[in-house]
Amino acid sequence: MIDSYGRDINYLRVSVTDLCNLRCMYCMPEGGITKIRHSEILRLEEIYELVKIFVSLGIKKIRITGGEPLIRRGIVKLIQNIGSLSGIEDFAMTTNGMLLEKYAGNLKDAGLDRVNVSLDTLDRKKYRDITRGGCLKDVLDGIEEARKVGLAPIKLNTVLISGFNDSEIESFVGLTKNEEIDVRFIELMPIGRTKDWSLDKFISNKVVLEKVKELKKIEREDVSSPAKYYKLPGGRGRVGLISPVSHKFCKNCNRVRLTADGKLKDCLLSDYEIDLKSALRNGENLKKIIIDSVKNKPERHNLEKGEYIKRNMTAIGG
Repeated sequence: MIDSYGRDINYLRVSVTDLCNLRCMYCMPEGGITKIRHSEILRLEEIYELVKIFVSLGIKKIRITGGEPLIRRGIVKLIQNIGSLSGIEDFAMTTNGMLLEKYAGNLKDAGLDRVNVSLDTLDRKKYRDITRGGCLKDVLDGIEEARKVGLAPIKLNTVLISGFNDSEIESFVGLTKNEEIDVRFIELMPIGRTKDWSLDKFISNKVVLEKVKELKKIEREDVSSPAKYYKLPGGRGRVGLISPVSHKFCKNCNRVRLTADGKLKDCLLSDYEIDLKSALRNGENLKKIIIDSVKNKPERHNLEKGEYIKRNMTAIGG
């Protein structure tokens, strides 16, 4: 699918639940969220049917997200069904890693290629604080199990938070020295009800290059990737910088999102959505609806102009 700006839209991110077993400060308000009613959540069979239509339209890359996708009952069967579709070249999942040790082997057997794990600190107490109760050991054990079963390359997604983990930048970069692992620093985005907290804690990704001057930029294998990659001299892994605020990458955006309640989002940072769930349940022409929506995908977001979205990140999918 080609949008009106000539971008090839071939990447779909699918949120399977708005629920999570953590309460990360930048993702979920302190008082929690209003859960989407069960009747409004896409059934697993409906997710599969929609994904199948997207793949028939040219989607080649699928990423499963949440909330936390591994708490969705029946997730392994869904992975198996999607993984059997012809035409998918890259099938991945973003997870907080808490249940990864339990599910890694089953996910690999079901057809998942790789995982991204959200990890914002290597300190046990700080991890418990930022997640409001999470256990760092569970995540590290999950990463190790994913490595063992071959869910690779493993990528760590680290949201930079001023005054919280900027002192750990060198430690995270150091993980790439001897391990074939990618550490990707992501700028904190002001989204939903955590907007003000995020604005107060924002720090530009340029601090990574200031702190670790030996990092050398490398050629991007995929120009549509939001990350600019660097390496330590002799390093086995890579360091990625994803900078949606300071250096937005909209001109190469190749993705759309399907939320757990069946909304198609052509841009993460726009409130505009198309209700595919109702269209599916009413027997409407989904292919036409999707193609028309992609044609209207916005050229860019406007975070730098103070245009923030209302949905919380947990309700959208990472």
